[in-house]
Amino acid sequence: MSDDIKKVYTGTRIEGMFLKEMLEESEIGVIMKDRLASSALAGWADGPVGDTVFLYVETYNEVKAKELIETYFSERDGKEE
Repeated sequence: MSDDIKKVYTGTRIEGMFLKEMLEESEIGVIMKDRLASSALAGWADGPVGDTVFLYVETYNEVKAKELIETYFSERDGKEE
């Protein structure tokens, strides 16, 4: 994998789509790889339904993206700092 992009999320499609939109609203470009959707289009299914989505951002946005994602999960799970 290129050093120009970093993976910041692995998980479900629904949560991945939400996080992608959240990051884009914060002016962070996102690449979303959906293994299950890609394989279904090819005519076969790859792996379990769970963790099939990966979000990638440019290296210089990695820290900011991870902070936003961490804050989202903390607030969602009721673990506000």
